[in-house]
Order: sequence, then structure tokens, then C-alpha cells
Amino acid sequence: MKKKIAVFASGFGSNLQAIIDYIGRGSLNGEIALVFSNNKGAYALERAKKHKIQTVCMNTKDFASRKEFDLKIAEILKSEKIDLIVLAGYMLLLSPELVAIFENKIMNIHPALLPSFKGTHSIKDAYKYGVKVTGVTVHFVDKDLDRGPIILQEPVYIDNDDSMESLEEKIHRVEHEIYPKAVEYFCDDRLKIVGRKVKLISD
Repeated sequence: MKKKIAVFASGFGSNLQAIIDYIGRGSLNGEIALVFSNNKGAYALERAKKHKIQTVCMNTKDFASRKEFDLKIAEILKSEKIDLIVLAGYMLLLSPELVAIFENKIMNIHPALLPSFKGTHSIKDAYKYGVKVTGVTVHFVDKDLDRGPIILQEPVYIDNDDSMESLEEKIHRVEHEIYPKAVEYFCDDRLKIVGRKVKLISD
């Protein structure tokens, strides 16, 4: 039975598109049942509508607290029988309540090799620091920012003539390659969390 996926996005949604395309090639034992956004202007919502995927958009300003906001999201996800939440450029931190409800069922992608360069300016921080290698990390989400167990990592080498823009392009290409693969492993029940480590179960 196919896993049901909810993708959370606040902006352009290029990682959402990468997963949609991956599913379209018949490479995934899962389906995107819902795209959620906190931003009614997010292009990710247009991508979802184009592919006839259900969308939900809610604003935190319409709720008394972030806890109430996230509990409403949880209610919607439960009603849709969602198996996996995929964060794809979702610009809000999840409340501890939502993380607890979907423990080990929330993935995030980070444009650096965690635990280095945490936070929202990772590409810029790595570029300005002068590292020769940065990369991309896919990890499960826990209660702490950019700390959950790591599923996949892929290095990205910074050349002498790289600009911030060219590095961003490199990072995004790698994101679009490995995020669908991590989702595929989850949908095939091939990920086993042991302490802080995520083990990939062989075919």
C-alpha cells in the first residue's frame, strides 16, 4: 500500500516539484496527498494545483497560539491518514506538540552538512566562512533545530570561481537528487533509527 505524504512549503517549492517528478517516473511507493503552506502566495500551492494535489493554507495570525495552529494541522493530517511529512522550504519551526505526534515521520532538507552551518543562512554562512566542501543533509526532525537523525548527506565542493549564486545552484541540484531518494527509502520501509543513527536496510 502506498504511503501518503504531506509536503509543507512556504515559497517556490522546487523540492516539492522534484518529488512530484520522481513520483511521475514511477519511482516511489508513495503519493503526495496534501500540500500545506502558511503563505497564500507560495508558488508551491500553484505547483500542487497544477498536479491536482489537495492544498491547505492557514496563517498563524488566525490562531491564538502556535500550539493551537499546529494542533489544527495535526488534526487535518490525521484525517488524511498521512504517513510522512516532508518539509520543503517551510519557514516555520514546528511546535514540540506536532513533532511528538509525528515522531520519526517528519523529514527536512538542509543546505549544508550538519551539524555545521545550522540555521536559515547556511549557504551564505558556508560560502563566507571559506570552506572548500559544503553539501546537503536530509534528516528526521526532532524538537531541536537542525539536530534530528541524519538520513542522507551529499557533499558539494566549492570551487575558487564559485559565486554565491553558482553555489546555490549546485546545492539545489543535489537537493533535488537526494530528497526524493530519502522519501523513497521511507516509503519502502528501509529506514531504521537506532539512537542518533539512521540505518538503511538493504533490499
